[in-house]
Amino acid sequence: MPTRALLYRRPAEPQAIQVVFDESVYLVRLRRHRQARRYTLRIQAATREVVLTMPPRGCLKEAKSFAEKHGGWIAARLHRLPEAAPFAHGTVVPVRGAPHRIVHRRGVRGTVWIEIGDDGERSLCVAGQAEHVERRVYDFLKREARSDLEVASRAAAALLGVRIRRVSVRDQSSRWGSCSTTGVLSYSWRLILAPSFVLDYLVAHEVAHLVEMNHSARFWRLVDRMCPHVRRAKTWLDVHGTDLHRYGMPQSPLPAQFPGTSRPR
Repeated sequence: MPTRALLYRRPAEPQAIQVVFDESVYLVRLRRHRQARRYTLRIQAATREVVLTMPPRGCLKEAKSFAEKHGGWIAARLHRLPEAAPFAHGTVVPVRGAPHRIVHRRGVRGTVWIEIGDDGERSLCVAGQAEHVERRVYDFLKREARSDLEVASRAAAALLGVRIRRVSVRDQSSRWGSCSTTGVLSYSWRLILAPSFVLDYLVAHEVAHLVEMNHSARFWRLVDRMCPHVRRAKTWLDVHGTDLHRYGMPQSPLPAQFPGTSRPR
């Protein structure tokens, strides 16, 4: 076996360790990185996961000691994160920036629809059995996101005279949108939760990359040309962006990685 492979191979190393602080137990996922020069901790905001990155030659004993030393930091940062809001009866979820309360209508035919009451309150009504509410709300929001993003992207592309190969919608964890050199635009479905001017800004940003694959002054002029609310949208995302990831968040002990992070100083 090559020497390099031996350096990173840790067959008996656990995936995670437990840190106890103030009578609470926190699960910390271990991650080795070949370019790491020291131990670092971060909190993945969307999933509330604690990740400890180890240098290649780091050992489990040192990693556990480092995590325990920062137990207070872990507890404090997790406490500051917004609570998860599952797609369940009674949960209030923003749709295009407006609050909608999920209302389970068992026994009613249909899937998911929006109702507006006489008092102006918006309801996201879900038919069927209770165990299907979460999936039906997720599918509905993803369809709405795909529709809005498809229409907005095509309109922006027509304005710039460029062609889009495909628009895809996923639950992207590292960014709100991306643009490939082949003309494929990919967005997070969670943009349907944000106000429309935020979605329009992200669309303008990605479509502009079909002309400029950079963030030059020319690129930003293209974005400004398509979207008059750039500064407003960027400010909104800075303040509220992380909060969008708490809706329908899966409860898993070791969820997928999310780069919205914090580090001890």
